[in-house]
Amino acid sequence: MRRAQLEHVVRAAADVAKEQHIVIVGSQAILGQFPDAPESMLVSQEADVFPRDHPDRADQIDGALGDGSPFHATFGYYAHGVGPETAKAPAGWEARLIPVRNQNTGGATGWCLEAHDLVLAKCVAGRDRDWEFAGDALDHDLVAPARLLDLVKGLPVSKAHADQIGRWLQGRIARTGGG
Repeated sequence: MRRAQLEHVVRAAADVAKEQHIVIVGSQAILGQFPDAPESMLVSQEADVFPRDHPDRADQIDGALGDGSPFHATFGYYAHGVGPETAKAPAGWEARLIPVRNQNTGGATGWCLEAHDLVLAKCVAGRDRDWEFAGDALDHDLVAPARLLDLVKGLPVSKAHADQIGRWLQGRIARTGGG
């Protein structure tokens, strides 16, 4: 997905949900802060979204713009309606959202997870593709290693899980010489 496609999803989701504020919590949220993010981070066809003020309308978005919908068939990308609980990001993530609002969004605002919050949410999910995404963000200097390590303690996971994420980050940072 590219930035213009994300903007289109925001506009369409806002229209479907009759809501001017759409939160983007999946990998394509990186496009909020980094419109020209590395290709390796833009492989997903979907944007995980929910209406900020009416999250219950995410099902409407999923039905109208989701996987296998006419929207998906027409454009080759889609919106996956999710709930706010999907974002397993560090405490305070809502205050760090990155706004995307322009003519392409039709006046609606897409609120994208900030890069550090996004990377840590991906680490919490812990699938192979999530670890690759986190590694790409580090490799391309989109996130500051020290900031990631600082935010780990605010993750909504067990101490053991947070410690595991912290160890992975420390090992990854040590291998690439970041810090």
